Amino acid sequence: MLDNIFNQKQYGPEAKAMSSEFFVSVYTYMFLALGISGTIAYWFGTEGYVFEYMIRIEYGAVSPTPLFYIVAFAPVLLGLGIQFLYNRLSMPLLLLLFGLYSVLMGLSLSTIFIAYDLGSIMTTFFVTAGGFGAMAFLGYITKTDLTKMGSLLYMLFIGIFIAAIVNFFFHSEMISYLISILGVVVFTGLTAYQMQQLKYIGEDPNLGNLERKKLSLIGGLMLYILFINLFLSLLRLLGNRE
Repeated sequence: MLDNIFNQKQYGPEAKAMSSEFFVSVYTYMFLALGISGTIAYWFGTEGYVFEYMIRIEYGAVSPTPLFYIVAFAPVLLGLGIQFLYNRLSMPLLLLLFGLYSVLMGLSLSTIFIAYDLGSIMTTFFVTAGGFGAMAFLGYITKTDLTKMGSLLYMLFIGIFIAAIVNFFFHSEMISYLISILGVVVFTGLTAYQMQQLKYIGEDPNLGNLERKKLSLIGGLMLYILFINLFLSLLRLLGNRE
């Protein structure tokens, strides 16, 4: 990802104002993505469009449509493309892809509104926000270098991702439960790690204005991805199914 840029040493106090401005942009992008995805997920999930466009029930069997597979897997490829190719893309194109990613994730998340009751979704969201905020704050203020922990957690994240894809076809409740427990640990830890790396970026006076803008978008995207994955992991553990 962006480890070559993230692994920087801290700069002095003169960089604090610059860092604050950077984090305003990071969180603006993160909350913008959450707003877009949440609005689309709620609208698409509660208006019955999931059964109309994504899932068909024929002769008592559930049959996913092509749109279901697109919104399930396209965000993965798009998210990786944004993170790895951001240097080659213009800022307007990055913004367009960022918005498209948020829309696709909203469509993907719409299925939770037919699987879980609204009360448990809201409760889990606030639990996620509390845990995410606490770990983000810890990652920002800690003096301990979290690089080794982050590398380990990213390896676990890849393992979770592969296991989730396999279980997508096998539908094992036990595997899903284990993935969710491990996911809570991995995504909370990665939140602290990414916040520390973003802090180093925000305080780096050597970054140009355009590069700083692009990295604030990437930072917002990464925090958004961690928040959503933590939310889904907790929802599988705490949510009340319909």
